[in-house]
Amino acid sequence: MASCPLSPLAAFCTFLALFAGPFCIASTEEHGETDISKLSNEEISKRLENPLTNLWSITFQENYANWEGDAVNGDRTVNTAFFQPALPVPIGKDFDKIFIARPVIPWVKRPDFKPDSTGGTSGDVAGLGDIQMVTLFGPNRMDGIVWGAGATFKFPTAQDDQLGAEKWQAGPAAMIFRFTPRWTLGFLAQHWNSFAGDGDRNSTSQTDIQYVIRRSLGSGWSLGMGPTISIDWEADSDNRYTVPVGLGLTKTFRLGKVPIKARIEPQWTVVSPDDFGEQWNIRIQVAPVIQSPFREGLGRGR
Repeated sequence: MASCPLSPLAAFCTFLALFAGPFCIASTEEHGETDISKLSNEEISKRLENPLTNLWSITFQENYANWEGDAVNGDRTVNTAFFQPALPVPIGKDFDKIFIARPVIPWVKRPDFKPDSTGGTSGDVAGLGDIQMVTLFGPNRMDGIVWGAGATFKFPTAQDDQLGAEKWQAGPAAMIFRFTPRWTLGFLAQHWNSFAGDGDRNSTSQTDIQYVIRRSLGSGWSLGMGPTISIDWEADSDNRYTVPVGLGLTKTFRLGKVPIKARIEPQWTVVSPDDFGEQWNIRIQVAPVIQSPFREGLGRGR
């Protein structure tokens, strides 16, 4: 379906304008201690909610999902595993800014829709999907208002044409979070448009908005949600939106001297594409924290 090329970008900017105002009203505590041996599990848990945290971590995420729609008989299972290293670099005077380039490397298993020898479809297709890379730049802050802006990319790395778009894609990224002693509230928004790739494949225009609502329960425990709303601007109105909600439990603990953040979060999709869309999923995350080599010179904001 043809669409105005400005409409997704306009919607992206409108979203930022509507949600930025209520957040931009408080001061923030600046960059703090990054020696993980000196941080409590509660502090590490809180900082890892921040996409621009100064802590280094390696996230392993498993999404086990149920999909259904008019294009299939019954329901199907889609399994996606992500590897997400986050290695932020402090820059600027007194390390008062943070830059991060975070890759998201997916392994995908989903139904194979290519006709088999009988003319029908059966089985699954599995392999590497399209790798994403989000870059963000913003103040090195731990509390209050935290913001960041940058660019985001998708690369045509999928091992099968059903596992990716076979397009080079890029666009803007932005985040605004509010941190209080008990609450984490915010969003990370990304938009991609295709600009090169397989000429036989359809152009892409997609917006993802991850919204986060979590409450700290103390001792490294937290309760809340962090689903991702997806909008496919090239699809018709019946297949454009995926809107999930969730409720999950997070615990940060130490295995020896290594802090580990673990989470399980069931999610339910309240709006999904008619043809083939996610109905529910269970998200499991394990994120070991490793020591950043850039800890020297920090802690001056406390």
